[in-house]
Amino acid sequence: MQKLLKEIFAYVKVLALGLIFAFIIKHYLFAPYIVEGQSMQPNLQEQNKLVVNKLSQFNDFNRFDIIVFHAPDADARYVKRVIGLPGDTVRMKDDVLYVNGKAYKESYLNKGEGFGALPYTGDFTLEELTGYKKVPKDSVFVLGDNRTISKDSRYFGMLPKEDIIGKAVLRIWPFAEVGQVE
Repeated sequence: MQKLLKEIFAYVKVLALGLIFAFIIKHYLFAPYIVEGQSMQPNLQEQNKLVVNKLSQFNDFNRFDIIVFHAPDADARYVKRVIGLPGDTVRMKDDVLYVNGKAYKESYLNKGEGFGALPYTGDFTLEELTGYKKVPKDSVFVLGDNRTISKDSRYFGMLPKEDIIGKAVLRIWPFAEVGQVE
């Protein structure tokens, strides 16, 4: 009987340590995220499951990284692409993105059939949208990939670093699309 109790205690200890380890990983290192909505199509689809690196430091974000953050305008989490970093100027003119005056080809965008009749992304300057000439320190400017429907910095303004959960690094569902998030 005593041997059985020791064995049960050993299993309980392993299970408890595993749960503690899983809690630490989920809350402090990596977190799962399920894509809701169509604002990042075609790159991320509704119900894609992502792994978010919560250890990502704000200063380590690069332009065009995909991040997950607490929505400033809803009780939800959003996933969007970083377009403007602190100190950047951002403008869109004739469906061409300009950051600090340099034109960028946004190869991740799928503008769909019939593109050309209407702008995919309306013209704007950062100042027109937000009142800022440059992205402020400790903030980023984000856009969704499906610009015609995305609720992003064009609507809610700059995203402060404290609202960022982390960088999306891996798609784990569906299995046919498992891989790095780009």
